[in-house]
Amino acid sequence: MTMNDAGSNRRPIKARSSMWAQKAASFLAKTGVSPNQISVASVFFAAIGAALLVGHPTSVGLLGCAVAIQGRLVCNLLDGMVAIEEGKQSPLGQLFNEFPDRIADAVLIVALGYAIDWPAIGWLGALAAISTAYVRAFGGSLGLAQDFRGPMAKPHRMAVMTGGCVLGAIEQASVGTTHVLMVACIVIAFGSLATCVTRSRAMAVQLRQNEL
Repeated sequence: MTMNDAGSNRRPIKARSSMWAQKAASFLAKTGVSPNQISVASVFFAAIGAALLVGHPTSVGLLGCAVAIQGRLVCNLLDGMVAIEEGKQSPLGQLFNEFPDRIADAVLIVALGYAIDWPAIGWLGALAAISTAYVRAFGGSLGLAQDFRGPMAKPHRMAVMTGGCVLGAIEQASVGTTHVLMVACIVIAFGSLATCVTRSRAMAVQLRQNEL
């Protein structure tokens, strides 16, 4: 995986400075696991989480999905650390940095829509999530610093979905409904659309300022 070393083109993540993350990245680098393989592993975690959601998820399935989402995020953290901090970049790194992320987002969010019997909202959320990445990358193609702002960037989406699964497991066990999951799906979909707007507006402001 290869990424631009400029801090403006790399998502700011506090966990990179944590001891566990640094040790994990160092260990993976020594085992010969490539950053690209770690990126692909994130899709497998997302697929597991999605499989636990589709249909009528149980409390155990929802908790399992929450764990799978965190596994996906750990992969997203470590692939970049192994690539940059451990010097394991590859010519195809940019592709593996972006494409698995988009697949993982779509798989999880679409599955969330089917879990609540609102597939249209799930597909809308997936499209909106992919669009946030498109707007960010488009800004980068214009020479601007890539914009990772929210209100519903990838970490925010996954936090909402994780929280929804945990609270949804409690709701499922107690009353057998899925209201929490419905709220999570709506927040992700419309929050992602709002993120497209905020990033587009910020990009427009920067372009105007560059003309001055």
